[in-house]
Amino acid sequence: MDYSKLKQIAAERAVEEIKDGMIVGLGTGSTAKFATIKIAKKIKEGHLKNIYGIPTSKKTEELAAELGIPLLSLNQLFNQQPRTKNNEPRTKNQEQRTKNNEQFNIIDITIDGADEVDSELNLIKGGGGALLREKVIAQNTKRLLIVVDKTKISEKLGTNFFVPIEVLQFALESEINFLESLGAKTKIRKTETDELFITDEGNFIIDAYFGKIDNPAELSSLLNERAGVVEHGIFLNKLVDSVYYSSDNGVEIFRVS
Repeated sequence: MDYSKLKQIAAERAVEEIKDGMIVGLGTGSTAKFATIKIAKKIKEGHLKNIYGIPTSKKTEELAAELGIPLLSLNQLFNQQPRTKNNEPRTKNQEQRTKNNEQFNIIDITIDGADEVDSELNLIKGGGGALLREKVIAQNTKRLLIVVDKTKISEKLGTNFFVPIEVLQFALESEINFLESLGAKTKIRKTETDELFITDEGNFIIDAYFGKIDNPAELSSLLNERAGVVEHGIFLNKLVDSVYYSSDNGVEIFRVS
């Protein structure tokens, strides 16, 4: 079975949700790459107009630029939005922008992959090392579309994948100790040349093996409270709009209720 082809089919199906004039978050990883390539093709052929991409990693930024997708950074995007000083009345234009952007979720659609998806559509992400930027983009997105094949589906998170934890270099050993106190088996992520993996933001990643996670929200909260943890790879379903699941029977779409 060609899982790569299944992922491509699902990614290209998700791209159909993109309309002219949208701001689009461009995910990181092999699945998201299919979506980025398809978006670029539709722009080149004139089927998508006035599209701007917001990359979730330097690697995706390089690919999108090479393919000719117009790009903005998240900071550039926010600098284009109206701001109101304290106690000043909002103009009609500002009110409309706020309404349209759903409380400043100003990216229309982000298409990304996931390393594992549970039965409630919670996710583990970060196998590619871009979890911090991916979560920042997700938190500023109206609709996060996740594309997976059947190998990524589990009843509970942690069944088949570890939780990537991005930590400050300064706090590496401290956070290993903390994660192991929670029952995790840990491994410092390294590159193919056996060097410490460094994220786009200059941090290290600890891959934490918790086993099956009964309560992703509780674990997420514990990790959020830890100062040395910059970000973690648990994406709760409140961030997710839809999961595009590709199998031998075609593409099914699951939406968070």
